[in-house]
Amino acid sequence: MPYLLDGNNLIGIVRRSARPSEEDRSALIAEIAARLRVTRARATIFFDGPAGERTASLGNLTVRVPSSGTADDAILRELGRAGKPREAIVVTADRELGRRARDAGAKVCPPQEFFERFGTVRGGSEARADAASVDVEEWTKYFQDEGNRK
Repeated sequence: MPYLLDGNNLIGIVRRSARPSEEDRSALIAEIAARLRVTRARATIFFDGPAGERTASLGNLTVRVPSSGTADDAILRELGRAGKPREAIVVTADRELGRRARDAGAKVCPPQEFFERFGTVRGGSEARADAASVDVEEWTKYFQDEGNRK
């Protein structure tokens, strides 16, 4: 089942930031990629952003910034293209996006439930060292792309 994540909504909940920074975005991406790495689950996280669509793949997690419209619009377009929208799960606390996703046939999962489903983030230097050793190659590829360095 593919997960479609409302990135800015998740940042507001997880990072407690109404105006997320690149650091907030990067931290959320790293956390979700680490959680998905030990599963077979695949997810795409959508962020609002400047014009010029950008897509990056980090293992089981794909990061998308749509070239037009909002992240919510991109999630709904993705559901419209899906052969089986009933198999998709939209992760958001946004009531309007949740309603529209259900109308399109998808399931909606609250962020807290998504994070419970995929475990907790391990704390301490052991977790940071483990994440760093795994993420270096993926992050290097991501930031080598000019479009991802804005």
